[in-house]
Amino acid sequence: MTCSILVGGAWGDEGKGKCITYLCGNDKPDIIARAGVGPNAGHSVEFNGEKYGLRLIPSGFVHTDAKLMIGAGVLVDKDVLFKEFEDLKKYNVKERTFVDPRCAIITKDHRERDKKSEHLAKKIGSTGSGCGPANSDRVLRTVKLAKDVPELEDYLTDVSLETNDVLDNGGDVFIEGSQGFALSLYYGTYPFVTSKDTTASTFAADVGVGPTKVDEVINVFKAYITRVGEGPFPTEISQEEAESKNIEEYGVVTGRRRRVGLFDMELAKESCRINGATQIALTCVDRLYPDCARTQSYDDLSAETKKFVEEIQSETGVPVTIISTGPDLKDTIDLRKELL
Repeated sequence: MTCSILVGGAWGDEGKGKCITYLCGNDKPDIIARAGVGPNAGHSVEFNGEKYGLRLIPSGFVHTDAKLMIGAGVLVDKDVLFKEFEDLKKYNVKERTFVDPRCAIITKDHRERDKKSEHLAKKIGSTGSGCGPANSDRVLRTVKLAKDVPELEDYLTDVSLETNDVLDNGGDVFIEGSQGFALSLYYGTYPFVTSKDTTASTFAADVGVGPTKVDEVINVFKAYITRVGEGPFPTEISQEEAESKNIEEYGVVTGRRRRVGLFDMELAKESCRINGATQIALTCVDRLYPDCARTQSYDDLSAETKKFVEEIQSETGVPVTIISTGPDLKDTIDLRKELL
């Protein structure tokens, strides 16, 4: 029995999608459960030469023997969900996905309120997906739940009950968090944050798994940092410098150009502490250190790259167990057997 939670270490866009795909394909959990806010987060998955941008379906869908769950704490836009069913039909996702009846539902009204809000759209930099207004209505106890939507009737299940049953019977559960730690409503750069907490503790609650059931918390950091939208960014560099380093990026959901900065060690330490990280996955190392592209052995990393990895381990006190050196799943250095 193992329950693992994957968390974004900064402002999102850390490469969680690739890490999730690799870990679920390698470890083959019985259940892959989506936690987090809702469809305002995009996870990029590259598999078998194809690229997918997902907003609700768990990124571990490529492990076709797993049940895919959406926890009660996640906001659901049924239009987004059904589109992803169609986009991923070759993986039988529709037949394997289950939504907790207690999930709150995003409506057209929520999306319109999000986009028309001067505060959310202009000041905060919302994605316009309706999550903030939907979570606001949930707090006011006026939101519609998944159990009230006839189109979702065939996909409903008690996610907490199913995940705990699997754990109690010796199975494995993988919980995917979305967004990033620094966007937490509690611990992020308020008010430039998302509409709920985005730490491992809340991700466990989203799925209905108690803290004593959690074995591993994997904190994902990119070798540099990016941010979409407004808000403080202590290590930000100019777009010109980002281009010169070949680390410019664009958002999965919004298509907006991401702000780019250097790795923030102080943020990393805080993120590991509050999330209770037991492992770190480090992505996009090849973007920062091109000579390490496609490397699949730690011994073959450059001395400069090894120094960077060792500094992160030393400062955070958390082992770097996964190092991504390219977009393909095989471009991964997995050190879990050596370090855990």
